Amino acid sequence: MDVTFSTLAERPELAASLWFPDTWPEFVLNDLVGWAHFGRVAATFPEFTVVGTDGDGEVVVRGHSAPFALAAPGRGALPAGGWDQVLLWAFSDHRRGVLPDTVSALEVAVRSDRLGRGLSAAALDALRESVRARGFRELVAPVRPTGKHREPATPMAEYAWRTREDGLPADPWLRTHVRAGGVIASVAPASMTVAGSLAQWREWTGLPFDEEGPVEVPGGLVPVRCEPRHDHAVYVEPNVWVRHVLAPEPRGAREGDADVAHRAT
Repeated sequence: MDVTFSTLAERPELAASLWFPDTWPEFVLNDLVGWAHFGRVAATFPEFTVVGTDGDGEVVVRGHSAPFALAAPGRGALPAGGWDQVLLWAFSDHRRGVLPDTVSALEVAVRSDRLGRGLSAAALDALRESVRARGFRELVAPVRPTGKHREPATPMAEYAWRTREDGLPADPWLRTHVRAGGVIASVAPASMTVAGSLAQWREWTGLPFDEEGPVEVPGGLVPVRCEPRHDHAVYVEPNVWVRHVLAPEPRGAREGDADVAHRAT
């Protein structure tokens, strides 16, 4: 498929078309850090937001990322708090004028009628190129593996390093990152946290949430912990940190990606 990528800084008129419907589970959209900050990423960091348009000029894929200072005092290592933590660091650094040294991918999403055409891999390459063009040497990503929801009971530390016979990751989205030049670095065990009342969880998932213990929900990478006596349930999602050291020469789009909404997924 013929798609042209640009940054939102280059094509600000595309901002209104950026938010096409995606495939995130409803409960994911109720992560409080994401609720407070994610909607501001494109406006605050337009040069780190990539937009793919088709031959008719329609937006069919988007990619978000944000710069932050990984080497700042008290940091240094990719955080266990994953996606939530880099969002907080990025906006804190921007507000205080801290010079960033790293960029984190935050999302790649493909319009539902254009799935299965390799656009996720193309958007990842576009993110890599936009970051390299601004002088950064590394793009990191708290990846939400696309196949993990099929086995929520499996620890992420076991799932993340599972490979096929050819040595590539078994998970499609992790495989796309590795094909693009990424290296799986670590697990972010608490990358996103969603807490809500039992009534909220019933609304988000359509499940009863009336028994104590783990509850497997559609789209969840791990079970939700239900506490009926306290009228709440909590979901703590693990992600997988992938590091992309940016080589001088650009890379093309990769085959075999998993075209869904990805956090840095």
